Amino acid sequence: MNGKVLLVDDEQHITRNLEKVIPWSMLGLEIIGTAKNGVEALELLQSEPADLVLCDIRMPVMDGLELVRHIRERAIPCDIIMLTGYQDFSYTRAAIQYGVKDYILKPIPYDELTGVIARVMSEQRNKRMQLKEDQRKLSKIIDIANEKILYDVLLDYTDITPDNWLMAGQEQQLGNPQYTVIVLDIDVGSADAKDWREWPDKERKIWNFAVCNVLRETLQVAHLHHSVIQMRDGEWCVLIQGSAGGTTESDSSREQDAVQMKQWAEMLLTSVKHNAKLQLHAGIYDKVVAMTELSTAYKAVQRGMQLSTETVTIAFYSSESASGFDTGRTLWDIAERLIGAMKRGDATGVDEEQKRIADQLQKAGGSAEGRLKPLLHFLALHLMRELKEADLLPRELEEALWRKMDLHFSVKDLFAAIRQASDEGVARSTDKRKHSERQMVDAKQFIDRYLYRDLSVEDAATHVGLSTSHFSLLFKQTFGETFIEYITRQRMETAKALLLETPKSVAQIAKEVGYAERRYFTKVFMKYTGQIPTEYRMALQGETGSISLDEEPGDWR
Repeated sequence: MNGKVLLVDDEQHITRNLEKVIPWSMLGLEIIGTAKNGVEALELLQSEPADLVLCDIRMPVMDGLELVRHIRERAIPCDIIMLTGYQDFSYTRAAIQYGVKDYILKPIPYDELTGVIARVMSEQRNKRMQLKEDQRKLSKIIDIANEKILYDVLLDYTDITPDNWLMAGQEQQLGNPQYTVIVLDIDVGSADAKDWREWPDKERKIWNFAVCNVLRETLQVAHLHHSVIQMRDGEWCVLIQGSAGGTTESDSSREQDAVQMKQWAEMLLTSVKHNAKLQLHAGIYDKVVAMTELSTAYKAVQRGMQLSTETVTIAFYSSESASGFDTGRTLWDIAERLIGAMKRGDATGVDEEQKRIADQLQKAGGSAEGRLKPLLHFLALHLMRELKEADLLPRELEEALWRKMDLHFSVKDLFAAIRQASDEGVARSTDKRKHSERQMVDAKQFIDRYLYRDLSVEDAATHVGLSTSHFSLLFKQTFGETFIEYITRQRMETAKALLLETPKSVAQIAKEVGYAERRYFTKVFMKYTGQIPTEYRMALQGETGSISLDEEPGDWR
């Protein structure tokens, strides 16, 4: 696409010569018009923006310097080259102050002017390319941060309310249905997954990472606004933002949504099978949900997939269907409490939940082998995966348990396997609790040391040798806030101190506390303090207090 040029000179023979002599097409430019003075030029620029303005200084009605001043005050994005027959230094100085790119004396040396135009447009293209690359990097950083927030939301690690300052800029969306929830999972108990279970941990981690990339690339190609979050080994939650189909609540609209959701799931499963060579299955929440409902939707789908005795590639779940089988729901709730007790190192709690499972099996009586055995098998698999994700299951014990379950033992044997795994889990958790406390202290020191860099939760988790999900859980349990909440709070407190104690501009402070984008920093600061940075500074220093001389335009608006 060609760039746009506006020629401004009251001498028409000069604009005609410029039109004919300069090789505009070779320079990748086209002339959008000519003007005899600054007033005409401003009218043209309002109707059709230009990338470059060639402008004489001395003109009637409005001269060139006045035109440049208006262009800059109105923030019209274009470069300017001045043309003049005057060599007065005051004109040159004024032109430089207004950010004019170059200054050509008349009579115009056309070869020299052509070279200047080529240089200015090359700089402009390079600047656009750099801005595009910076935006791409910033977008990636924001996407990663959003995924960490969404991970905490899905697992119910954080409260989502309009007052939460992590939700800066998203307050209107919190209660609006906008997310399609699709859970992709490898059937770890299937024969197809047996080879995958035997892979070394390092190879499985690489594969998990590869699947995440396949899912993201597939959704990007489909132009879907999305987040892909690995929840645990072999399980991912895909959130697709926006309505799947219609905007009404009619039966036809819901059917249309279901068809679209299924098509998305099929697309993802096909892509993973083709690129990662492994078969997954998918669970879909049956309606579009708001951010405040994500945890409920995810848990309903995960529970439904784990408790389902049917072998289907794609299935729909709702909060009602997940609780349709009372005994299965009860066992699942017990298993969730059992896992929580193990992670806390609560041996008494583990013992109590084991007894509750035994009571449920006893109540089921003769139906245990038929109806409850598949459910117990799924719960045992769920327990093993959660233990592995929390690093509470030694590789040797994991392999031994897999061998037992592959032999399709009885209910009694399955329960024995659950007891063995949970006993081992709580014992290792108790031993690790003190070690975990030391790890969290070390993690906090690491975070504080690199607080203002591009620091991710993976960096902190790797530093202390933990998986991302287990690190997130420990961090919240230890410090009472998530990793993102802690970093943001520390950055905001530092920003408050810098606003009060230094004359630095808001843009400078934003960069120093780890925000590449000043506007996003301002949004978060507003959420955190109730004031924009400049209001906060003036409220403390007083309007007659010290104000930075190097504030960027717009900082005090």
